[in-house]
Amino acid sequence: MSYDYLAETIEKINQLRRDKNAVILVHNYQLGEVQDIGDFVGDSLELSIKAANVDAAIIVFCGVKFMAETAKVLSPNKTVLLPVFEAGCPMADMADVDSLRELKARHPNAVTVCYVNTTAEVKTECDLCCTSANAAKIINSIPQDKDIIFLPDKNLGANVEIMTGRKMILWEGFCPTHMRITEAMVKRKQAEFPDAVVIVHPECRPEIIAMADEQLSTGGMVRFVRESSAETIIVGTEVGMIHRLQKEAPDKKFIPISEQAVCMNMKMINLTDVLAALENDETAIELPDDIITKAEEPIRKMLKLS
Repeated sequence: MSYDYLAETIEKINQLRRDKNAVILVHNYQLGEVQDIGDFVGDSLELSIKAANVDAAIIVFCGVKFMAETAKVLSPNKTVLLPVFEAGCPMADMADVDSLRELKARHPNAVTVCYVNTTAEVKTECDLCCTSANAAKIINSIPQDKDIIFLPDKNLGANVEIMTGRKMILWEGFCPTHMRITEAMVKRKQAEFPDAVVIVHPECRPEIIAMADEQLSTGGMVRFVRESSAETIIVGTEVGMIHRLQKEAPDKKFIPISEQAVCMNMKMINLTDVLAALENDETAIELPDDIITKAEEPIRKMLKLS
């Protein structure tokens, strides 16, 4: 994209968001050019809170489908646009309603907790929602005499078990991007940068978490780098996070644990897609009223506990 075309595209986006009273919410894993035009850039929890409270007629959600669905559930009277409708989440697709109902039937005493990385339909079968930022707090809020079903991320679930001491019934889902991060990758980076601090996302496997200095949501990573005295930080999450961290702390050096940690779904949206969404309103998220009503309850409970 040439400089002139880029500038013209951004100018058109800015004009349309003013004319249409639109707000652009962007996840930390998005392309840098998309992050740079966001009204708000954040992690799943931060974006959920923003979607619930934003004063705009249109939400342009630059992320993946479950995130846009969450925004629609929390703001059903607003138009929620996902610029590339095919931008899904492989982990969210690993959980389905029928299988969840079967699991719940086998554990009638269980409280069902879903990671926000689930479809709106799956959320209708859950008691509580959580994000990587607040998962431990949500689990700690559940009475000790209750079993807990946790889905869909077995790695986040296993790491929360360690943090809380609560044994849970874990779904067999995972994030393919974070599963690409291996112990060998961490060891190589630690050997190359022995004075660096290692921060990783809790969607990584427990053995990766054990090698890190901190396990943090992407929002937690932003706060950490602002406050840390470390000059070099090794980052174990989707590589789009490096762009955000570098803007937050330009004086620090950020090293991705692996250049392979790329979520292609998160990279589908570019500035041309954002412009087209605002121009045409053709990528709106639509959910049945009963799905919105049922899915809203576990999300609202999460927000209240957060």
